[in-house]
Amino acid sequence: MALTSSDETDLLLPLLGAMRETPRFSTFLERLRRRTGARYIALLTRQGGLGKAPITEFHAGDPLPTGSPVTGSSALFDLDRAHYDSLRPGRVYALGELVDHDPVLRAQRWRELRDLGLADERIVRILADPGLDAWLVLARTSPCSASDSALLSNLAPYVAEALRSGRDLDAARDSARINAAGMARSGNGWMTFDADGRLVDLSAQTQTWWSARYGQPPRRGERLLGLARPVERGLLSAIDELARDKAAAPRPVLLSDSPRVEALVQRIALDDDPAPASTARFLAVFALPHAPSDDAQARLTALHALPPREAELALKLSEGLSIAEAAQAMGLTVETARNYSKRIYAKLGVRGKAELVRRILEGTAHMT
Repeated sequence: MALTSSDETDLLLPLLGAMRETPRFSTFLERLRRRTGARYIALLTRQGGLGKAPITEFHAGDPLPTGSPVTGSSALFDLDRAHYDSLRPGRVYALGELVDHDPVLRAQRWRELRDLGLADERIVRILADPGLDAWLVLARTSPCSASDSALLSNLAPYVAEALRSGRDLDAARDSARINAAGMARSGNGWMTFDADGRLVDLSAQTQTWWSARYGQPPRRGERLLGLARPVERGLLSAIDELARDKAAAPRPVLLSDSPRVEALVQRIALDDDPAPASTARFLAVFALPHAPSDDAQARLTALHALPPREAELALKLSEGLSIAEAAQAMGLTVETARNYSKRIYAKLGVRGKAELVRRILEGTAHMT
């Protein structure tokens, strides 16, 4: 059963959106089941380098009872898994080929298949990539035909590419989430602009802060509203310089004077570079104004063994207060605050207030 022109629409096209479905591959598998008249179609995937890594199953058709070879809950399926790893990618295997060396096991497998109301099965190993394996299984209530095997064989490379693309997209998405979480935790924000200074994208934290600061969220596809004229000119000038010179160093610009927010603007290297300057993208990264975390004192205590009052004083000093001002804010005498500060300097291994402030600002206390 080779691929026909209608198969390209009915079977191959759903693979393009298979990774966006919930559950994944549901449209493709259901159409394949209808195309073949099979009772059950399953796509089994395994990520990880170990043969005993968990297998994820996507299927179409009536769910097989618990204890079936496809669900992975029976001892027989555990035996089959060892066979699956030995299958050659791209070749379609009949059920008998998996256990033809053992008459007892073969008879047991046929009995279990009959108990499930099935008569035959075909299996093709789609992928045997490092860290990613996949098998496509077709089970019928009547004997499988040569056309079933031909169809599975023809579909295998397309399903393999869909799985590889999905793996790469998942990895890119996970990396983006981790990077975004790291930027947010460190108190940094970002925006991207096109060559005309129009906003392309921004982080969620930046949007929240900008909306609170200027009374409205920045709009993608438009220039930033609410900027003072000198600030807007500085931003557009930096973008223009970077657009004309790919080798230009990042440009510092002022985004807000109260509270003060300074940004570093750089050209982003895109996959399609060299591209026209008009299609370039520019990234502005900046520290967002924020109060110390509610956990800041506990973090100082955990890392530097500071008692709560000493940790509180250290935070006050890192926020720019003098010892006298911090003492007044905490209800301490200046002499007591000075004694606390000496113990703080000793425990943190710093020589004075300046080093203390730098140590705290570079640590976890001021992370969000």
